[in-house]
Amino acid sequence: MTYPQAVKYLGSFINYEKFPSWPYKQSCKLERVKEFLSLIGNPQHSLRCLHVAGTKGKGSTCIFISHILREAGYKVGLYTSPHLSDFRERIRILTPIAKYPRSNIDFEGMISKNDVARITSRLKPEINRYNRFSKYGPLSFFEVYTTLGFLYFKEQKVDFLVLETGLGGRLDATNTVCPLVCIITPVSYEHTQKLGHTLKEIAGEKAGIIKSYQSSVVSLQPVVITAPQEIEAMRVIRRKCRQKKARLYEVGKQIVYHKAKSDFWIQGIHDKYSHLKINLIGEHQLINSSAAVGAIETLRSYNVNVGIESIKRGLYNARWPGRCEIIAKSPLVLLDGAQNVASVRALKKAIEDNFKYKRLILILGISSDKDIKGICRELNSLADEIILTRANNPRACTPRALVKYFYHKPVYLTGNTREAKTTALSIARLTDLILVTGSLFVVGEFRNED
Repeated sequence: MTYPQAVKYLGSFINYEKFPSWPYKQSCKLERVKEFLSLIGNPQHSLRCLHVAGTKGKGSTCIFISHILREAGYKVGLYTSPHLSDFRERIRILTPIAKYPRSNIDFEGMISKNDVARITSRLKPEINRYNRFSKYGPLSFFEVYTTLGFLYFKEQKVDFLVLETGLGGRLDATNTVCPLVCIITPVSYEHTQKLGHTLKEIAGEKAGIIKSYQSSVVSLQPVVITAPQEIEAMRVIRRKCRQKKARLYEVGKQIVYHKAKSDFWIQGIHDKYSHLKINLIGEHQLINSSAAVGAIETLRSYNVNVGIESIKRGLYNARWPGRCEIIAKSPLVLLDGAQNVASVRALKKAIEDNFKYKRLILILGISSDKDIKGICRELNSLADEIILTRANNPRACTPRALVKYFYHKPVYLTGNTREAKTTALSIARLTDLILVTGSLFVVGEFRNED
């Protein structure tokens, strides 16, 4: 099987990332992927995993954890979603000695085309056989690709796998692992048609990754790290930890951070870490980095001791394209895939705290299943001029449908991100800031436009 053939085959499975609405509980069958993984030998059970769920900050937290472990000398698997440009970005391995200079590659260590083709070819007969007889229905793209990732990480003998949930947590294909530690990042309103219309319901789905288990890899008490949460969400997480007899550590209680003038410090579960610096922009990243440090510290229960210098270097070297990323200056161009109200608020604060400019020119494209009114309301007060666009994705909301949420500002309608970029550069002055946000799909396309 060639790589183009593998891509075509993987693309033949239903991909819910391309649909604005679909029946969540009827479509996401954890029993299905568990059954299939069992048929191929449960590769995920041989992996030492750190599992991350939440609404915002999941990817950044995964990046911090993986870079710290890499700096400590470990070979680290990293599984994230969605991707910006190439779906191979989702499956990466960070090695202690980087093959490429860190500043010259966006997604270091992503799986090769040959490996995608080879493992897909290996899986194809098993997938086809399973799908013919499955009582739970056929596997989805995310389930197949997660399985491919598990096989690859096992084959490559990674020391750890840092794993981001795709949607929710409870029914997610990644929830087939037995994690060393679970991390819950801030929970807010997201995918309400699928996860629930209250924070209690949404938090219940996210906290579904917390579970009791016995395996050849993990036999200790479950451990959970949580970011600060709204009261309703925190109650759910604490209740879940009590039910599963999990140890819970909270950022803001057992783990605290303090921002200084040019750096920050974290008082962790065991140690204090001073003079820390990160290159990811925004105070919300201090929460994510604190959760990451807490997760690293809990690995001491498994005789994994990571030194202070590895933590410092890992936090500093962490890089996460498309998230408060500066790609140009004069005018300043900032990319951030904020796609819910809480993320947009964090983005607004990051801009207020870190940038000076004359005008803010907003390029906005949103998926139709998001809180469009809430996102636009937050951004209307921030922008001086607005350019509405859409990604090349069936979920994308049309620019014309967004116009009614903006008022008293010049608004331009564009048909795609290339046109939006051309429009922005034609009206921007050197002292302006161009902000591209609303969807990672829009950010990814804009980032790759010449």
